[in-house]
Amino acid sequence: MRRAEDAPPRLAVPGQDLELEQGNSKPILGPVTDTPATTAETPPEPAPEKTAERPRSKKRRKGREARAAGCWMIVSSPENLRKTREKGYSIQGIKSRHRRRVEAMRPGDRILYYVTGRMAFAATSTVTSPMYEDHTPIWRSARRDEDYPWRVHIRPDLILDEPDWVLAKELAYRLDYVRKWPPEHWTLAFQGHLHQLPRTDFKLIEDELARTARRRHSVAS
Repeated sequence: MRRAEDAPPRLAVPGQDLELEQGNSKPILGPVTDTPATTAETPPEPAPEKTAERPRSKKRRKGREARAAGCWMIVSSPENLRKTREKGYSIQGIKSRHRRRVEAMRPGDRILYYVTGRMAFAATSTVTSPMYEDHTPIWRSARRDEDYPWRVHIRPDLILDEPDWVLAKELAYRLDYVRKWPPEHWTLAFQGHLHQLPRTDFKLIEDELARTARRRHSVAS
């Protein structure tokens, strides 16, 4: 008598798959299909919509590129200021060691004149040209080889006569630039030939020059 495990294996018939019988490790036949398995395809993500760029305003772009006018203070001897005045405040020379600062000057920048000895503010002017080099003798210095070669053209704005010059000590305590030094040494702020001032300081001083000029005009009339 044959046992079940001695039964001959079943042959696979074309068109059938092999499956496992329950409790039996030997394969059995199952139906076969020729239809390939299909998987759900994920639809492609839509491309992000391009937003139309707004054309940049030319006025806004120019405004960003516009450079604010610089404010400068020239510390001058009375004699050198007279030289500038004789030239009709049409030209100003700067000492040779300040070339980089003068190169930064542009037409429209403002200049304030502080006079040594008198320790007073005398005039303001406006730069009308880029820097250029000229060694024609005009201004003098203790150094014989100093000829103030870096020059700009200027136009006069507020020019006071010597008796009307505004004393610096009357305004110094109100200037932000002077606060870099101790109050008792405020005069150190006016040493050296060329300084760049905050716009607020320049305006404060020029306003005082204008008030002085108006008072002089009202007295004279």
